[in-house]
Amino acid sequence: MSAVETSQNLTPSQAAKLRRTAWYRQPRFSRLWAMLALGVLLALVTGEQGNTRDIFFSLETTFTGGGLWVCLALTVGVWVLREFAGDGLKGLAEKAKPGTVAPLAAVRGRIQADKRLRWGLIVLALVLALAIPSMVERYWQTVLVDQIAIFVLLAIGLNVVIGWAGLLDLGFFAFFAVGAYSTAFWTGRLPIEPPVVLNPFWVIPIAVVTCLLTGLLLGAPTLRLRGDYLAIVTLGFHEIIYLVAKNADGVTGGPQGARMIPDFSIDFAGISYKWSIDPLPYWYLLVFFIVIVIILFSRLEHSRVGRAWTAIREDEIAAAANGVDTVRFKLMAFAIGASTSGVAGVVFTSKYGYINPEVFPLLQSILVLAYVIFGGMGSIPGVLIGAAALVWLPEALKDYVDPSDRYMYLGALLVIMMIYRPQGIWPSRRRQRELKLAQEGIGDADAMSEPAGGKF
Repeated sequence: MSAVETSQNLTPSQAAKLRRTAWYRQPRFSRLWAMLALGVLLALVTGEQGNTRDIFFSLETTFTGGGLWVCLALTVGVWVLREFAGDGLKGLAEKAKPGTVAPLAAVRGRIQADKRLRWGLIVLALVLALAIPSMVERYWQTVLVDQIAIFVLLAIGLNVVIGWAGLLDLGFFAFFAVGAYSTAFWTGRLPIEPPVVLNPFWVIPIAVVTCLLTGLLLGAPTLRLRGDYLAIVTLGFHEIIYLVAKNADGVTGGPQGARMIPDFSIDFAGISYKWSIDPLPYWYLLVFFIVIVIILFSRLEHSRVGRAWTAIREDEIAAAANGVDTVRFKLMAFAIGASTSGVAGVVFTSKYGYINPEVFPLLQSILVLAYVIFGGMGSIPGVLIGAAALVWLPEALKDYVDPSDRYMYLGALLVIMMIYRPQGIWPSRRRQRELKLAQEGIGDADAMSEPAGGKF
């Protein structure tokens, strides 16, 4: 007897029983199990750290302590609010939305419409950026220079590649390594002798040109790739740079790296100054470079080149059909984006005085990409805020969270952000429009997607 014939012999009550979903498989209870699992995970993450003497120490302390119940109460409380008071809370949020969103939109519109107000705010932000670091502890001054300012410079460069041209680059930190090793070479700290030994300050233009050429070398063979195919290639590029730095002992110094790299000094046209271990002068120098780069890139964004990048990012085939030289503009994006890494690499190397291959792990490339996406792809203010916030967070958790767990909180923040605000903290208007159209079923918000085969 076939299954169809068997089902036809069932009584209505038997058929209804088969169609009925078990209570524990209903969406409401599925969400409850998920929240309970999240509570246990939260307790494990925030509980005692494990040790090598007792591999179950962390589990025992977590499941016998009170932290587990606090975490479960928290997650179950969220589930209760969501299931039984969700509609009421949503209605209250909708009622409050005009009162909160409208003033913010009005302020933003006023800033965009009034040029003098916009410039006044920019000057105020610049004054605060120069004044506040002198009021904080030396530790935070070092963080501002060694991490925040350096990564802001890198994120601005990557924003050109991924935010404006739509080229998914996962190996961007390799250009930073190129800039750093250029400094070590031209200051005579590598096994091979340079034609002339230079002060790190004068290495900056050479490192910028070197990174430009390296960007062209990476971009030329990858012009036909987009999306995840390009991401794999750029990952390979980063690994090549890392392995060359690690294994070419006679050129890069191998695992030993380069030591005793001198500080910046300038003695030109009556101006004489030497940067020392004090981080503040390096901070002022980096702010100067960041401002210069922002001015140049802002002009570039609204030029013919910027419009060509936008056309390539949104639809490369349509751009090529309308006469855009996609090869040339994609190479320009790689080269111009990489140039900021040269500046960052020189300043970091001179400030730090020592580099080796372990300073340039693949994780750093992933983090720079996360900073750009978190802040808002294609938006310079978003990139500044995103990079500063995500670099600051692990340092702010230093006194409260075990060092091995800090980046777990960073990952959780990124997950939450991508679920509830994929456009980033301060998105560009173009990106906002793309996401809105995607939500309405018109077009694709992911401009970095590629056709089958990964090439055109």
